[in-house]
Amino acid sequence: MKIPLFAENLRKTYRDFWGRPRTEAVRGISLAVRPGEVVGLLGPNGSGKSTTIKMVLGLLRPDGGKVELFGLPPSEPAARRHVGYLPELPDQHRFLTPRETLAYHAGLMGLPSSGADARAEALLDRVGLARAAFDKPLSECSKGMARRAGLAAALLGDPQLVVLDEPTSGLDPVGRHEVKELICELSRDGKAVLLSSHLLSEVQDVCTRVAIMVAGLVRAEGNLSGLLERRDAVRFTVSGLPPEKEADCRAALGVASGGLDVAVDHPAATLEEYFLEVLRAAREEGGAEGGAAAVADGGGAR
Repeated sequence: MKIPLFAENLRKTYRDFWGRPRTEAVRGISLAVRPGEVVGLLGPNGSGKSTTIKMVLGLLRPDGGKVELFGLPPSEPAARRHVGYLPELPDQHRFLTPRETLAYHAGLMGLPSSGADARAEALLDRVGLARAAFDKPLSECSKGMARRAGLAAALLGDPQLVVLDEPTSGLDPVGRHEVKELICELSRDGKAVLLSSHLLSEVQDVCTRVAIMVAGLVRAEGNLSGLLERRDAVRFTVSGLPPEKEADCRAALGVASGGLDVAVDHPAATLEEYFLEVLRAAREEGGAEGGAAAVADGGGAR
């Protein structure tokens, strides 16, 4: 089988009503996901992660670049047949139960009804949904329960490429751990997984490779532990925020306590742009006039 996902130099600019450029969301992304790999897109909100995912799935037409799913354009039904997708905000039918939701998806996929019911039961169990919720309308389910049902639907067709956009959104700590275990199982089964997150903690335990995105560009790519240990890493530390805003700022930047080390192999002008992007995000979380600061420390030189 050909490589599950290959993207080269993807670009996307959102335009206003008159067709004028408004936001340059993605500015030349290249990406590949092979069988057994878990590749993470890590970056702050608004960095272009979801736009990239929509382009590689054929849900959004890129302004430039090339995308292939299993060697075919994403517009080909034969390519999408092997893909499972969990969007960040799934548009679920509120009056269907999780069991009915999976039966509905099975019908859309053309799966035989004889085996679809048993697979739906097994998947709802696998994603940790309580059996009491199998026949409860999604409108009466918690956000975490609905998220689990959406994850089960993404795996219903036994996809070879699984794309997860913020897969742990709305889940409690136990649910996050279970989803991480499930992602590792998919990798061991030889599935290719692409997941998006703005939280370092969500990707560091499961990803074999990480692409760190800021302002529509991949600033660094590779094994996360290797990126954090390299001498040319750059540490951005946000400080000076009111206590009630600190957690929100760290979530927006995708940093854990103590900052995020990011290896940068770009010229100084690009590094300056990265620094300004981090500072902008910090200020948007409430520190614009209160002294929020982002300190870049590269290779020991401040």
